[in-house]
Amino acid sequence: MRYPLITLLLTALILAPVSQADTQRPVLTACGHPFYPPVSWVSGGKLKGLAPQLTQQLFAELGYDVRLIADTNWKRCLLEARLGNIDIVVAAYRIASRESYLAFSDQYIIADEVRIFVNRNSDAPITGLKDLPGKTVGLLLGDSFGDRFDAFLQTNSHIEYVSRNQQNFSKLASQRIDFMPIGWRSGMLQTRKLGFEHTIMPLREKITSEYYYLALSKTGALSQHLPYINRRLEQLHQNNRIRDMIRSNSLEYLHNPL
Repeated sequence: MRYPLITLLLTALILAPVSQADTQRPVLTACGHPFYPPVSWVSGGKLKGLAPQLTQQLFAELGYDVRLIADTNWKRCLLEARLGNIDIVVAAYRIASRESYLAFSDQYIIADEVRIFVNRNSDAPITGLKDLPGKTVGLLLGDSFGDRFDAFLQTNSHIEYVSRNQQNFSKLASQRIDFMPIGWRSGMLQTRKLGFEHTIMPLREKITSEYYYLALSKTGALSQHLPYINRRLEQLHQNNRIRDMIRSNSLEYLHNPL
């Protein structure tokens, strides 16, 4: 049977929006630590780093688009995930206080060796953990370094909180705080980036080895995808893709403006 041309055109116009809607992907929101290269950091109003890249890649494979939120501090990021306003935290330590509102991947994204960073020229040198009681520590709002060391800091140190990590590095360089705990890799990158490599250094003694995991807000239904996410993260470790991404993101952080 032959159809008049006008009928075919009307049919095409009616079907086109439906077809377009069918291909539209659901959009998720994600946030992350704004000052923790190469895991994640904010530059030029965008959330960058290993964890945001992995999050977008894995959820694209699952049929989602991920919108990265950059205009929030770390403490606010975690709060918004707790309230259900954010779907994904791109990377976070798995600690007891977060278990109630975040569902973590079993496979880690990156291992994080936490060290104490001190001023090389301090009037009261710190050489190890035995020297920390009574000293002033600089912490970023929302930061954690594992349940055990968090408890140690709360009972043995004077704590000064800041909202931007650069503030801690500046305060340590000018000896307004005595020490700062941070992952060795991230601490070394930021020390170099901020021009403090001749003033600030890490101690050799390791505090702890923690791990960054991908975390999903428990207010949604995304936890169903964790088995797939775990398998893919394991594969990306085995084929050295994550290792390569750590290297490339470290170089990007060092060689591009904040």
